[in-house]
Amino acid sequence: MLLVYTHKVTPRVRYIFKHIFTRTLLIPVDFTSKIEEFVAFNGPKMSYTKTPLGNEFFVKSNDLLFEQGVNDMEIVIQKWDDIPCFFKTGPKSAVPYDVFAASFYLISRYEEYLPHVKDVHGRYTAEQSLAYKYRFLEKPVVDIWAYKLLEALKQKFPDYEYKTRKYKYISTVDIDNAYAYKYKSLVRSVGGFFKDLFQLKLINVWNRFAVTFNIKKDPFDTFQKILDIKKEKDIRTIFFFLIGDYTTFDTNVSASKNKYRLLIKEMVDYARVGLHPSYFTMNNTELLKKEKIRLEHIINMPIQRSRQHYLRFSLPDTYQNLIDLEVEEDYSMGYASNVGFRASTCTPFYFYDLDFEIQTPLKVFPFALMDTTLNDYMKLTPRQSLGRIRDLKNEVKAVNGTFITLFHNESLSDYLRWKGWKRLYDSMIKIATS
Repeated sequence: MLLVYTHKVTPRVRYIFKHIFTRTLLIPVDFTSKIEEFVAFNGPKMSYTKTPLGNEFFVKSNDLLFEQGVNDMEIVIQKWDDIPCFFKTGPKSAVPYDVFAASFYLISRYEEYLPHVKDVHGRYTAEQSLAYKYRFLEKPVVDIWAYKLLEALKQKFPDYEYKTRKYKYISTVDIDNAYAYKYKSLVRSVGGFFKDLFQLKLINVWNRFAVTFNIKKDPFDTFQKILDIKKEKDIRTIFFFLIGDYTTFDTNVSASKNKYRLLIKEMVDYARVGLHPSYFTMNNTELLKKEKIRLEHIINMPIQRSRQHYLRFSLPDTYQNLIDLEVEEDYSMGYASNVGFRASTCTPFYFYDLDFEIQTPLKVFPFALMDTTLNDYMKLTPRQSLGRIRDLKNEVKAVNGTFITLFHNESLSDYLRWKGWKRLYDSMIKIATS
């Protein structure tokens, strides 16, 4: 165990030290603000305050972890070796930057509480983040800093037995449209038919006809392929089902359709299943609750995990609503427009609520990339996408983190805008698990 002395043990101090030491470096940690207790302790120890007490491992503290609320602060990004960092310490400090305050700033999403301009879907944009501006969005810098801190600790305490965590991979699949044509209402099917006909999309007209009359399989029905890959490679896979009522942004098959309900039940037998709350649940607790109950009735078990449709969430409100509904895990932490690490980490972390200054029970699983980001936003080809996927996986592997990807059942269809993308999922799994 490592004992940490600080002049005041705040919830922020406790939260970020536990994240870095316990969850990232697997070092148990305890705290004291009593000097005599610290001096009497014989094991490895460090102080986190303004001046060292003796010749212990010392990190000069920034004020951030001893403040409350959110304040606009000036952040100066510099290089620690070749990695961007901020909150410079001083000559007596064992590391040149206060990695605890800097990590807290990024992981708590402090910057998302500050005034900012939202995009058309009401989301915080990547372009406004420090990580984007200073080009470290595609590096899990919080984990990298933790490992640099570990190097300094090993020099100071060479006899301590250090454990190493293992790299993990999680494949997540969002079901925005379980089927392209099947099981849609008569109004939608007829409307879609005439719309395609009017726009002279004759291939779509034929496919719609062929699928409706069981001549062809629905192109978006790629579930068996995903399950086959899951079984062959033995990977953790989570399906997030959209079961909200029909809107412009929520166009899935109706949750009242028996075939759709059977599909969800079948997936529960082979993989984990979570809720994909619809577009308007971002600030609507009642709607979120209704959809959660609806999915629980279908699968006959409590819903533990969730990911917002369109990645629409605002901090802290959406997360507070999920916590109120006893959702335990959220998978929305990422950007739609850019690949990379929104919270600058590839380690799942507990959401810290800056409104109430507490660590909440909601565990956030940050994903590194999404298929629609690669195709629609970044306009990459499948081959170019594979290169980006490999780079991101290598970043995660270097710090033994958790690599999480987000795909849709549609992107394995080789249909419409996903023409030529069919094999990317399989190739990505091979990279992620190699």
